[in-house]
Amino acid sequence: MVLKVAIIGTGISGMAAAYMLSPRYQVAVYEKNDKPGGHTRTLTIQYGDKQISVDTGFIVYNEVNYPELKGLFKHLGVTVQKSEMSFGFTTDHGKFEWGARTLSSVFGQRSNLVNPRFYRMLLDVYRFYKHAPEYLDTAGEMSLGELLDSYKMGAEFRQRFILPMGAAIWSCPIETMLDFPAKTFVRFFKNHGLLSFTGQHQWYTVTGGSQEYLKKLIKPFESSIRLNSAVEEVRQEGAQVAVISQGKKELYDHVVLAAHADESLKMLIDATAQEKEILGAFGYMKNIAYLHRDVNVMPKRKSCWSSWVYNTIREDTIDKLSLSYWMNSLQNIDNDYPLFVTLNPSQPIDSQSVFNQHEFMHPVFTTEAIAAQAKIPLIQGKRNIWFCGAYQRYGFHEDGLMSAVAVAKELGVSAPWH
Repeated sequence: MVLKVAIIGTGISGMAAAYMLSPRYQVAVYEKNDKPGGHTRTLTIQYGDKQISVDTGFIVYNEVNYPELKGLFKHLGVTVQKSEMSFGFTTDHGKFEWGARTLSSVFGQRSNLVNPRFYRMLLDVYRFYKHAPEYLDTAGEMSLGELLDSYKMGAEFRQRFILPMGAAIWSCPIETMLDFPAKTFVRFFKNHGLLSFTGQHQWYTVTGGSQEYLKKLIKPFESSIRLNSAVEEVRQEGAQVAVISQGKKELYDHVVLAAHADESLKMLIDATAQEKEILGAFGYMKNIAYLHRDVNVMPKRKSCWSSWVYNTIREDTIDKLSLSYWMNSLQNIDNDYPLFVTLNPSQPIDSQSVFNQHEFMHPVFTTEAIAAQAKIPLIQGKRNIWFCGAYQRYGFHEDGLMSAVAVAKELGVSAPWH
């Protein structure tokens, strides 16, 4: 008899789990929205006389830190192209800004050539790059703010470099980054080649947008996807697990919750104390993303333009994130059609320039959340309920995929690209 498995959620975790499990199990995939994909979100827009496909969620990856994704794409025959990754910063309408696209971008604001505070920032960058890896060998755990205090890092380095960069990576305010677990932060930066002035990894983007890999990934189980089917309840019933969606109950032998941790906990109406403790440790932050063509979100000086730009009106505003992705640079889009994805714009974007607006939820990593990650194995498969999602590691595409591979393995299925 073929066992029945329900998979709830169609982000990378749910889609990958369904792809791996569908040859062996009878799968049913629940998705609350009218299309699958989660943060895999490609829009095809009419821009003047041209149709352009552009990503607004998952955009880039590298082959060093994304081995599972690299393997999956190769297995699926996904075509990719090189991307350009660089970071920039601008504040107060160009009062202070820099970029890291090229060496000249660093001094794109020429007045910084004679600005002692700017050189102090660069010196602190060097000191942090040199000493931060040593912290990984120490006992105990500090917050990033405490680590910066221990190194006596200056205000320019904090407010104009490391905190904005971390906020950009994890889509959260600077204020949140101060409480970020320091070892997780340093380990991520070290693994991604971000603690060096040279030797950064080559990044890639999917040709035609991430929708192209999505089409290939869901093809084997597409008929099993139930769109517009939010799940209201998941509960144990004897040896099986009940899933209630749109008032209809169905029983399964296993259920894979591939939703955000807080959503998964909300669905589990009979959650155990351990499930409540672990899943409840993960918080999320709402970010509003705008796809648009308003160049005012970028640095005033074109030489400072970078693939990722942190933009703030007042530097003492630490409780908000405003980040712009330069999609022409990231996805090799014709520069005659300037395109940006901006999270939480620090100033209004010209409404005539907006192509789309979308709400994303991103995990917030606290010391409690990192501690909960280590406890997830304690609830995996208990009551035949499984959990996967990017929240189980760093919050990125690779992490969601890794969690799906782990769950599939527990259910007796190896990833076909291994």
